[in-house]
Amino acid sequence: MTRNKLQTLIMHVFLVIMSVLSLFPFFWMVVSSTNKTADINIGKLSFGDQLLVNFNNLTAQVDLPLIFFNTAKIAIISTIATLLICSLAGYAFEIYRSKWRERVYGLLLMTMMIPFAALMIPLFTMFGKAGLLDTHFAVILPTISAAFIIFYFRQSTKTFPKELIDAARVEGVKEWKIFLYVYMPIMKSTYSAAFIIVFMASWNSFLWPLIVLQSNELKTINLVLSSFASAYSPDFGLIMVGTVLSTLPSLFIFFLMQKQFVASMTGAIK
Repeated sequence: MTRNKLQTLIMHVFLVIMSVLSLFPFFWMVVSSTNKTADINIGKLSFGDQLLVNFNNLTAQVDLPLIFFNTAKIAIISTIATLLICSLAGYAFEIYRSKWRERVYGLLLMTMMIPFAALMIPLFTMFGKAGLLDTHFAVILPTISAAFIIFYFRQSTKTFPKELIDAARVEGVKEWKIFLYVYMPIMKSTYSAAFIIVFMASWNSFLWPLIVLQSNELKTINLVLSSFASAYSPDFGLIMVGTVLSTLPSLFIFFLMQKQFVASMTGAIK
C-alpha cells in the first residue's frame, strides 16, 4: 500500500469515526423517544413501541401548539430583527469611512468578551423598570444587536463589489435603495448563513428566557422540557419525544438553506 493510499484510508476511517460520534446522540434521542423510561435507564438501543404513548403523555401535560408558537414567535422576530440591524451595521462599518469608525468597531468587538452572566442582572433590572418582564419582548430585545453577526456581515461585505454602489450613486439612487435593492440580493448567501446561525441560537436559547419568563402560557419548548427533566421522577420517554419535536425546525431550516450556508462560508458571491 502506497503512502497516499494509506493517508486516504486513515482519513476516511477518522471521518467515519467522527461521523458516528456526531450522529450517535441523535440516534439515541430518536430511539429513546420510542421507549419507556425503564428501557431508557438501562440503555436500550433498539426501537420500541411507546412513541404514541410518549407523544400522548406530552400533549396531555402541555399545550404543544402554544409552546411551539411561543418559541417560533421569539425565534422568527428575533432573527429578522437581528439580520436587519446587524447587516445595516456591518454594511455601514465597511462602506462609510470616518476617523472614528475603527475605534467604534473595536469597542463593539470587545463586547464579545463580556460573559452573559455579567449582563443578566443589569438587563433584568432594566427590563423590570421598563415593565417588560414576563414578556416575549424581554427575550427578543437583548438579542437583536449581536457583535458577532455585525462582524460577520462586515467581513462578508469586504468581498462585495463596491463598483455597484458607485454606479448606483452616479445614477442618483438613494442610499437606502442601494442597500435594499443592490446589496441585499447579492448578499443573499450571507443572509442565509446568518439566518441559520441566529435562528438556531434563538430557538435553542434557555438561560435568559428562564430568567424573564414566568407565566406558563409564555414559556418556550426548552423551558417546558427543562421543567419535566427536573421533576422528582422524570418521564424520559416524554422528554425525548419533546426533544425530537423541538429539533425538527432547526434541522428543516438548515437543510433548506445548506447550499447558501456553504456558499457563504466559502466566500462565494454571485
